[in-house]
Amino acid sequence: MAIEYPFGGNVSRRVLPLQDYAAIGDGRSVALIGRDGSIGWWCVPNLDSEPLFDSLLDEKAGGVFTLQPKGPFASKHVYRKDSNVLETTFTTETGVVRVTDSLNSSLAGRLPWCELARRIEVLSGAVTLSLSLVCGTRDQTASPWLQPNCNGTIFHVGPVLGMLRTSDNVHITEQGDRGILGEAALARGERALIAVVAGEDQPIGIPSTKDIDRRIDVSDTAWRAWAQGLHYDGPYADWVRRSALILKLLLFSPSGAIAAAATTSLPEKIGGKKNYDYRYAWVRDASYTLHAFLWLGQIPESQAAVAWLLARLGEAGAKVCFRMDGTPVPPVQEKGLPGYQKSYPVVTGNAAGTQNQHGVYGDIFEAVSLFVASGNILDQKSAVILASLADECADRWRQPDSGMWELEETRHYTMSKVSAWQALNRAVELAEKGHISASCAPRWIRERDRIATWVNENCWSESLSAYTFYPGTVRLDASLALAVRFGFPDRERLAATCEAIHKKLGQGPLLYRYTGAEKEEGAFLACSFWLAEAYATLGRRQQADALIRETLKVLPQDIGILGEQIDVKTNDFLGNMPQGLSHLALIHAVMSLDSRR
Repeated sequence: MAIEYPFGGNVSRRVLPLQDYAAIGDGRSVALIGRDGSIGWWCVPNLDSEPLFDSLLDEKAGGVFTLQPKGPFASKHVYRKDSNVLETTFTTETGVVRVTDSLNSSLAGRLPWCELARRIEVLSGAVTLSLSLVCGTRDQTASPWLQPNCNGTIFHVGPVLGMLRTSDNVHITEQGDRGILGEAALARGERALIAVVAGEDQPIGIPSTKDIDRRIDVSDTAWRAWAQGLHYDGPYADWVRRSALILKLLLFSPSGAIAAAATTSLPEKIGGKKNYDYRYAWVRDASYTLHAFLWLGQIPESQAAVAWLLARLGEAGAKVCFRMDGTPVPPVQEKGLPGYQKSYPVVTGNAAGTQNQHGVYGDIFEAVSLFVASGNILDQKSAVILASLADECADRWRQPDSGMWELEETRHYTMSKVSAWQALNRAVELAEKGHISASCAPRWIRERDRIATWVNENCWSESLSAYTFYPGTVRLDASLALAVRFGFPDRERLAATCEAIHKKLGQGPLLYRYTGAEKEEGAFLACSFWLAEAYATLGRRQQADALIRETLKVLPQDIGILGEQIDVKTNDFLGNMPQGLSHLALIHAVMSLDSRR
């Protein structure tokens, strides 16, 4: 659809299916790039900042940075091997051109500014590309404006300022306060560069286009050097390595926190209301990331995850999630954007920031147990904090909570009780091995055993041959497959629960989160991998391997990015992306099949 922008000129734009977007990042922010060359999401300077480009949530008036051939084209995109540098190849009637996209870093690490670089190379024939940079309005709270000076044309969007840098063979055809239009007519062997250099409330050192272009390859080298340390080369190596690289994208280098996803408000059902902001750091994801990176041999990232986790616990206690800088998650606030495919509301903030979830205790103690089991040590302050949290879990496990799925109605969710059991079991193990004080361990043992008895007396259904979502219901919860990993007693009942989950919540290899979820959302990708992991841990390795393979067949095969959910009818992604939990679940499923585990 062609629309007229406030500064003039017609530019084609459309919102693509979510699986047609790839992600690039620099350890601080993440940009989503469509197969058509449009960058429809980029928050500057941080992952949880206001977006500079947000056409993904506002097709008509949102900010976007598009670079594509004029006229009809076919396109495909692929990451460079073991890298988060992206290459998109456009095939036109007159030639073939490749665009290489990178959020750049330097040899010394992250740059003091954001540098989004786009290199153009004509591979055959001749191609004319159109450029369109349109700044967003930060949800109508800022009015973009351009300021020409002797060093170039600067754009301002509230506290964000930046500059469009281009090589000499890119011609600017029109510019105004809202953005810039241009084009580049190139023949085989010719190259061009287009980049945005930006920051927030800071002076910016503007690099030359040659330096920006060079840093694309520097960044690629850095990604590949990091990926060389991934210690897995089994049958799922491509998926595992890509998942690790995506998790590295979501790791916020200034603090060590890992974001649940890079976006907000992408819907769990088109036209539905289940739209959430996932640009925050969940304790659960930190725990799972620690486990995955330890297995893959990435010790610095493991250290960063556990250090971030213990620091937050010391400051705020057992909270479910935090902002990327460690401060509290803000309350939910609706924004005025129309939403992806008109799926409203668009929100910032997340209610989980103030929820009571017993699962957080299990996540904390699982992370610490894995950390010390790998030969690492705890400081005395952390040991005191952990002992206090074990006491707190022993006191609170009988209370209802919002559960793992962060539901509005508080209940005695079975998985929450299992997580409390997990926490106290790990606390006892830490005390027995001398990592934390053992003075309260006898009480932790008694409460741990009471939880197991309570779950078996109140949450088991003889008619279903399964543990149920909560006492007194026939509903099932797919997250209970994780109880196998946690080592919850009675493997026979756990195996039967897994079979019931697969039968009642499954659509082929895909699973819904819980009974009734199919009415309001897609299948939850992590659940398929959790079930596969459970099968492997129960000794049913062939069944686990088959489920992993069947699930992967459903997914797009080109770039390896996973969304949160998937529409079982269309195989379109749903929910925020890239979804860290989906990639973590895939790694854990493969890990369960690995003989080195």
